[in-house]
Amino acid sequence: MKFDSIIFDLDGTLWDSTVEVAKTWSTIIAKYNLSRKEVTVEDLKPCMGKLLDEIARILLPDLDEEMQMKIINECCKYENEYLRDYGATLYDKLEETLEKLAKDYKLFIVSNCQDGYIESFFNSHGLEKYFIDYECPGRTGLPKAENIKLVVERNNLKNPVYVGDTQGDADAAKAANVPFIYAKYGFGDVEEFEDKIESFEELLNIIK
Repeated sequence: MKFDSIIFDLDGTLWDSTVEVAKTWSTIIAKYNLSRKEVTVEDLKPCMGKLLDEIARILLPDLDEEMQMKIINECCKYENEYLRDYGATLYDKLEETLEKLAKDYKLFIVSNCQDGYIESFFNSHGLEKYFIDYECPGRTGLPKAENIKLVVERNNLKNPVYVGDTQGDADAAKAANVPFIYAKYGFGDVEEFEDKIESFEELLNIIK
């Protein structure tokens, strides 16, 4: 199939922000008298690709839902500010690969993140110029599959493909009826996919 567009997940696909997120979330959590004193990179890995309310339940199980979301939203606000200023770790040859892909394909991002997170990715690394549109549940309140459908519909995409690194990404792409490419270098293990890449640059070889 000849694809006309590529929709990307963000965490574990375009960048790894776990060190920065662990640092910022630990700063916020330390303000509260909680049984959890910090958030580590290892704590975050099982949370990748999940919605914020799920992450809040995983990391703060001792608290009621209202308090979980109060703290997690405060974490996200500080995280956005920090990432906007300092960025995170881009995967190898990310920008030069995006530059090449953008010549032949329309590029998009759909991530399970809070509002402002994708913008922080754009602002810190100057990458917004490669992407036409993006979406997240922080803006729409919708799950990933519905956000993929939204991007497909409003941009009139005929043959999109979704690139992500978790089973949740694969499930969302399937639910949206979009082929899925597995970014094996990311955070998750995925069993069913149309194709896989061992590095971001490898996308140039298989997308054609």
